[in-house]
Amino acid sequence: METAFTPGLSAIGGVLIGLAATLLMASIGRIAGATGILAGFFAPANAGDWMWRAAMLAGMVSAPLLVHAATGEMPAITIPVPNWALAIGGFIVGVGVVLASGCTSGHGVCGLARLSPRSLVATLTFMITTAVTVFVIRHVIAG
Repeated sequence: METAFTPGLSAIGGVLIGLAATLLMASIGRIAGATGILAGFFAPANAGDWMWRAAMLAGMVSAPLLVHAATGEMPAITIPVPNWALAIGGFIVGVGVVLASGCTSGHGVCGLARLSPRSLVATLTFMITTAVTVFVIRHVIAG
């Protein structure tokens, strides 16, 4: 199974994620954890809380349209696994998010930047689990 890693685009994406997280924290004092933003969108504490969450989600969803406007092409998305595997993976990630009280963006980007010990443990757990999963799928199951 080939990995299509693009260092330049990945670095740009990382900078944009860091900038968005910094601006959200600096402007309204909130953590840019994607799953927390999504959960709060469906159960907001108040109308103002819903508005910033809606704006963040709109930005996440509309980003491909910005790429299309800039390049004339939609970004190519290739998912090399069947839909059932995506569904199972999504369920497992959802369970992990609940158990960790946050996701990779909340813990890995924002929590580590705040030197949170809890986020360090959560991020190490995410990364170790990911490495083991990739190894098992690519080298044990796939042969």
